[in-house]
Amino acid sequence: MVTKCILPVAGFGTRFLPVTKAVPKELLPILDKPLVHYSIDEVMSANIFNTIFITNKYKSSIKDYFSRHDYLEDLIRGSTKESKLLELNKIINTFDMSFIDQTSMLGLGHAILQAEDLIEEDLFAVILPDDVCYNDGDSVLSQMLKISNKHQDKCIIAVEEVNNNLIDRYGIVDGTYTDNSKTTLLVQNMVEKPQVGSTKSNLAIIGRYILTQEIFKILKTTPPDNRGEIQITDALLKMAEKGKVIAYKFEGTRIDCGSVNGYLFANNFFSRL
Repeated sequence: MVTKCILPVAGFGTRFLPVTKAVPKELLPILDKPLVHYSIDEVMSANIFNTIFITNKYKSSIKDYFSRHDYLEDLIRGSTKESKLLELNKIINTFDMSFIDQTSMLGLGHAILQAEDLIEEDLFAVILPDDVCYNDGDSVLSQMLKISNKHQDKCIIAVEEVNNNLIDRYGIVDGTYTDNSKTTLLVQNMVEKPQVGSTKSNLAIIGRYILTQEIFKILKTTPPDNRGEIQITDALLKMAEKGKVIAYKFEGTRIDCGSVNGYLFANNFFSRL
């Protein structure tokens, strides 16, 4: 079973400056809920109730958001506004949340490594709040758990097809399909942000992972890239070389809220539902 999910939220969201100087990007609202709330909704939909936030000392407001506010609750008690906090308070009362400061911004692989001491199970999930996913049915993470149940010794990564002119923005995977519906493939190669036109595949990794404990050992020996960052893609490539990575083409809509245009699109998208 997967019982814990890591949420890396330590980045400074410099694409959204100057607002992110004071407000963490993860707390920017999509309609009336912040970005990170949508991630927690997805985690909860997969029956996971233990989350580990990898954050930094300047983003304490994320922890504040997931804490009770007695004065505010007293202020609105008995009014029509009281119901607006019911969903959030249910999360606060249900989830076991841990917060770890990533003292140096050394990449996603480094962020995941910070949670090693809190991960005791064989498998754990990772969600990047920048990627908001919407589904009429099972959430992306719930879909991935079904795949993981069939491949418990392997890492599962969510992928989607992107326009060929955008592949230099993503980790791109290639491999051999393992089912007739061509939704899962055994990954044989992956490249982080390749040059446009340099790959046969346009399958891009998005911010959803189910990882095995083995990834921690590999991350510890993964050298940093030319920017000094430890990339999860490099570690997963080593796993793929052992036949231990499955890519899953999920069902649903994924919106990249890491950019201003994507963030605006997400607000328009959810306003029309």
